[in-house]
Order: sequence, then structure tokens, then C-alpha cells
Amino acid sequence: MADYTNRFKKSLKEGKANIGLWISIPDPFTTEICATAEFDWMLLDGEHTPSSPRTVLSQLQALAAYDTHAVARPPIGETHLIKQYLDVGVQSLLIPMVDTPEQARELVRAVRYPPHGNRGVGYGTARVSRWDLRKDYAKGANDEICLLVQVETATGLGNLDAICAVEGVDGVFLGPSDISAALGHLGSPGHPEVVAVIEKCIATIRQHGKAAGILSPDRALAKRYLDLGCTFVAVGLDARILAQGVRELKSAFTAS
Repeated sequence: MADYTNRFKKSLKEGKANIGLWISIPDPFTTEICATAEFDWMLLDGEHTPSSPRTVLSQLQALAAYDTHAVARPPIGETHLIKQYLDVGVQSLLIPMVDTPEQARELVRAVRYPPHGNRGVGYGTARVSRWDLRKDYAKGANDEICLLVQVETATGLGNLDAICAVEGVDGVFLGPSDISAALGHLGSPGHPEVVAVIEKCIATIRQHGKAAGILSPDRALAKRYLDLGCTFVAVGLDARILAQGVRELKSAFTAS
């Protein structure tokens, strides 16, 4: 029998480090190529890409044969969109631009069935229950979902302590690019002031017993954040890796 345990969520609760890859090319073919590296988790980005629930579905299918875990980020934390992501089989969600504890509580409700939430009940005809093959899906569904909220604005930073205190939030992801912009250092996520704020945020998140996460293609910074206790860290982006690779290859054969 297939094991539907959310191993990623379990690993975060145990405080284990999970190294991830950011997937910003919304295509199952390239997603599967990246899956062969078997990172602990792969972020399927729908916020800054022309993605859709159908795209995410095809990426989930492409990842299914590999030892990695999909975390999906919708463009916005709307209940109806979250419902679609969950019904196609997403177990772990990263919701961008969460600014208040009220938002966080609404997101907790969006990923849970009544009476503990307001997720629409339609699993019997959805992929998530294997079209009703999983007769017990509804019984454990609420516990199966991993909810990660992304704090990345001045408002969110100011409310970080209250957001972390929301029951049902499994982890808090710090968006370094938006944080750097909020602090007046647009385009410089490695600026000392930005790094200092992020380090304080990591400490706050951990004090609440929540998992802390971040994206940093800067390897030294990524290792620094891991040392500080981040337990889900994305260390690269597929589009960036591809772009840098082809440019470096071209430059190796270009006369100076």
C-alpha cells in the first residue's frame, strides 16, 4: 500500500535540515530533470511564473517517481485556489505575502475540512484521494497538510511574533528579496542590514517552535542560515542554473 505520510512535515517537526531547489520553469519536463538530483524538497512556484493548478498537477506527476517532496506556492493565498492545489495532490503549501496573524488564521482554515476549517469537500472525485481509492483520506487530511507562510514585507516583519503564534502554521519562510526591498536595499538580499534582520527573524521563528525557511543561492549565506537553525533552505533556482550554464558555455567558446 502506498505511504501518503507527509515526510517533509515530519522532518520539519523533528528539526532536520531539508535542502531544496526552487522550480520557476513551469514545465514538467524540466521539473523532472531537476528531480533526478533528488533534493529534499522542490518549490513549484506559481507566484512569479505563468503557472496554474493544471501545471502544478503535471509537475507533481513528473516528480512522483523520485525521492523528493513538492512544495507548491500559489500566486496568492485565496481559499478557492488553495482548494484546487490541495485537490490535485499538493501536501505542502507555501503562501506568499502573509502580513498579519488574521491572514495566517484564515489560511489555516483554508487547508482544513469542516468543522475545523472551510476547505470544500470534493475529494471523492479528486486526485488527492486517488479518485476515492483512499477511503480514509478525509479522516487524516487535516494532519497531512503542511502550511508554510511567507513573511516578506515591513508589515509582516512587524507582525512576525504574532504570525508565529498562530496554531496550525507549520513554518515561516523569509523572503529575502522582498525583505531587502522593504528595508531600502532592493536587489541586495545579502546586504548586512538585511542579513541581520533575517537572523533575528530566524531566532523569533525558532522560539515559537516553528520551522524557519529561506531561499539563498549564495552558498555561504545558505550555510549560515542552516547553522542558525533554518530547516528548509532552497539553495538554487532552476532558471538561474540554466541561464548561467548556457552563458558560461557560450563564453568558453567566444574569442576575447
